Parts: sequence; structure tokens; C-alpha cells
Amino acid sequence: MSNQMKYGSIAGIAKPVSRLVQGIIQVNRNDEAIGFAQLDSAFAAGINCVDTAYIYGTDAFLGKWVRERGIRDDVVILAKGAHDSIRKKVTPFDIQHDLHETLAKMQLDYVDLYVLHRDDENVEVGPIVDVLNLLVKQGKIGAFGGSNWSTARLQAANDYAEQTGQIPFTSSSPNFSLADPIRVPWGGCLTISGDQYEAERAWYKANQMPIFSWSSMAGGFWSGRFNREGVETYTEGQAKLVRDCYCSDANFTRLDRVKELADAKGLTIPQIALAYIFNYPMNVFALVGAQNQEEVDTNVAALNTDLTEQELLYLDLKADSPA
Repeated sequence: MSNQMKYGSIAGIAKPVSRLVQGIIQVNRNDEAIGFAQLDSAFAAGINCVDTAYIYGTDAFLGKWVRERGIRDDVVILAKGAHDSIRKKVTPFDIQHDLHETLAKMQLDYVDLYVLHRDDENVEVGPIVDVLNLLVKQGKIGAFGGSNWSTARLQAANDYAEQTGQIPFTSSSPNFSLADPIRVPWGGCLTISGDQYEAERAWYKANQMPIFSWSSMAGGFWSGRFNREGVETYTEGQAKLVRDCYCSDANFTRLDRVKELADAKGLTIPQIALAYIFNYPMNVFALVGAQNQEEVDTNVAALNTDLTEQELLYLDLKADSPA
């Protein structure tokens, strides 16, 4: 099995984009030396795409790393804006405001991919597409997409772009994992996991729009630390979030099957869970939170793990055996 980085392409971005995307939120930003070393490890392994967001407070840190390493032409920055944590912000003004602040904090001239962190279905898609195209023309972004946007809204935006001769949304960032969520972890989130979202996955399969999936580890459910017997003890912090969102009988059965395949292949539970999304017939890039070289290597190995269609069906409880 090869352990080489794999890449895809995004319309509007001239560079290849690594299928693994390093999430900045998991990087140690309290100790710059440690945090920069984490990013260095990911970059050395071929992970050239880094995910950040206006609300994370990480833009200055990421910008400094990029500038000090002199790698702006080699790295792909995925920046998110227009999150509605305080108020609805999917407006032309706020989209520009958040991007301009991000660029100022990074001390960079542009980001490669600008993703709207939330959607507001009360806002017509036309002005949103118009302002994003303006930012492309100004050279401040290379391409744009939506995080937690429904396929219906993405289709409406791209229909408008086609009708007006403009650039469409070229990527999307929903939640996607093997786990079927009981509920999404935060307000305004959108998942395409589980049987009820088969139509959304069919749309992505048909259109092959690049997906930057978040929480492919289901908040840690696929870490191997969770089990049926311990559910009643998951009462605080992240453990409670995992319990409330993912600790269902069906997901524990999926976990049993993941462990079965992991043992058979000499891999870990997280690697099989990550391999599942890369083998799913969509155009997937995965946001990951590697914190050291070992975790980087583990993720790269998962990226290079092939699963058969029968194994995918078995993991998702749609077949009785993996062969």
C-alpha cells in the first residue's frame, strides 16, 4: 500500500489541493514553536491545504507561519467567513468585511478558497454570488464555496451564476462520516451522513462537486474510546457531545464492523472510518486535526487504504458480510 499524498483540483485554484486538509483549530497556538512544528509536519507530508475561519481567531497565526516559511505560492488556504454566531451575517457587506479582516490579520493579499461558514436561506442567492464574483475579480480569492449549505441552495446559486455568466460555487463543506448523527453538534450545521440524506449524496455524486468534509471522525466517536458500556458515563465536555450526537445502537454496530475490518487489515478504527469517506464515490477532501507526525502518517495511510464496494456497504449496515 502506497503512503503518498493524493491530490485533487478545484476550479479557480491553479495548485493541486491535498485530499487531507490540516485543520488549524487543532494546532497548538499557545506555543508558536510547537504549533509551527505541527504545521511543518503536515506540510512535509504533502498536506498543502490548511483550513481556518474568521471566528476561530487563527488567521494571524496561520499567516505568520506561511510568511515565515516563504510558502505562499505552495500552500492552499481555505478560509471561512460569514458565520452567524452573533447575528445573521450572510450578506454582501459581512462577506467582504470578514474576508478583509482575515487578509489583514494574515498579512496576505488573497486566500485560495473562501467558504461561507453558514447559510441564510432568507437571503437571495443572487447578491451572494455577485459579491463573491467581485472578490474573485479583485484578486482577493481564487474560488469560493459554502459550508453547511444545502444542495438545493448550492444548485440555486450555481443556476444563477450560469444565467448571469458568472463563476459558480466550486466546493462545499458539509459534515460527512460513516456515523449517522442523532443530531448535528451545533446550530446551523448541515450533514449529509445517514439514510435521510441519500438524495444529497446522490447530488454530490452526480455533480462531483468537491466536498471538504468536517468531523469525519464524528467528534471522536471513531477514536476507539467510546463503547456501549460507557454511554452513561459520557456526561461532560466532548464526551457528552459525542453521546448526544452519535451514540446510537446503529452507530455502535457500525463501530463493531469498523473494528472487525481494522483488525483484518492491520489498521486502526480511525483509519478505517477515514478510509470509508475517501472510498465513497464522491469528490472528497477531509479536514483532519493531526497534532504530531504519527497522526499525520496515520491519516496518510488511511487516505491510501482501498475499501471495496461490498466493504462500504457492510460498514454502513447495508450488507451482512464484507465479502
